[in-house]
Amino acid sequence: MSPPTPPFTDEHEELRKSIRGFLERELAPHAQEWEEQRWFPNELFPRLAAQGLLGLKYPLQYGGQGGDYLHEAVLCEEMARIGSGGTAAGIGAHVNIATPPIWKFGSEEQKQRFLAPAIRGEKIGALGITEPGAGSDVASLRTRAEPTEGGFLVSGEKTYITNGVRADFIVTAVKSTPAGGHDGISFLIIERGEGVASAKLEKLGWHASDTATIAFEEVFVPEQNLLGPLHQGFKLIMANFQWERLAMALGAVGAMQLAWERTAAFARERHAFGRPLSGHQAIRHKLVDLASSAYACRCVTYDALRRFVAGEEPIGEVTMAKLLTQRAAFELMDACLQIHGGAGYMREYWVERAARDARLGPIGGGSDEIMREILSRSLGL
Repeated sequence: MSPPTPPFTDEHEELRKSIRGFLERELAPHAQEWEEQRWFPNELFPRLAAQGLLGLKYPLQYGGQGGDYLHEAVLCEEMARIGSGGTAAGIGAHVNIATPPIWKFGSEEQKQRFLAPAIRGEKIGALGITEPGAGSDVASLRTRAEPTEGGFLVSGEKTYITNGVRADFIVTAVKSTPAGGHDGISFLIIERGEGVASAKLEKLGWHASDTATIAFEEVFVPEQNLLGPLHQGFKLIMANFQWERLAMALGAVGAMQLAWERTAAFARERHAFGRPLSGHQAIRHKLVDLASSAYACRCVTYDALRRFVAGEEPIGEVTMAKLLTQRAAFELMDACLQIHGGAGYMREYWVERAARDARLGPIGGGSDEIMREILSRSLGL
């Protein structure tokens, strides 16, 4: 069954073929190696940049491709073809959450100093919002920025930061008034240097990505690194949430489609009791259910994407897409592992890694519980 193509055009499908070929040829063969090393090489960023993949939606004047969110959406889907959730996460964090605030709210000088080299793959970015005591409750941030001559002194701690070890700059939410809260948060672009220390965290999945706790100890940040208006950082946080969650939904449906294709092929080839696994009704029907789930998730996600690129404010639709796809992706991976039997539990099989990688979906980018709270408000409950 062919996936629904709207809102994509022939141009986007040609881009899809190009991206898929590059990822399957250049990155996928190294997926297991990078997982075992708990790292993917930084050289990947300039290699991706050479293909134009770090700036699909960014203007030509900063080295981007002059495209839009639909071009980026194709990349989000196809990243599953790498076969390493950690590698996809590290690249995605750079493209989808670290650089967009600079593009949207940065001064021209900041765009030239951070966005342009990020698009070229010369500087790697991370977004620093989550703290040990403040995850989804972003108004309770405790990392503080004290005014000083020529800038700010930043002290505090961020955690669960993707690219937190390798990042050259961290787009960081800080408490800029004593009270903090919605009207006391600012964003600073903090460059790697004195007073910035990272500690890598071990995770259930996404092994190739560097997820870290970052400590800031009296770090001097020059005034020109203030991103957007002082004390108005909460608006910056909210501004990219819809795209971040859409990107996660797109990544999930891409991963679901790939997992289904591989599992269906396995079921056709593997024999039990004198026939292929797919010849047994229980397995055949399970595969049908999984195909239906993948298709439904794609339709819901594409509907939200259409509304987003049309300039609507589809908070409800994006939230539903994020909520539906992340849990469904994990359940689909678990079912695919079951179909593989004992082999699926072995590290040598892709599905073992896929099942672990998918578990973060219902947590990251806003947990299922937070998504339901957002939806309850939008539904007037």
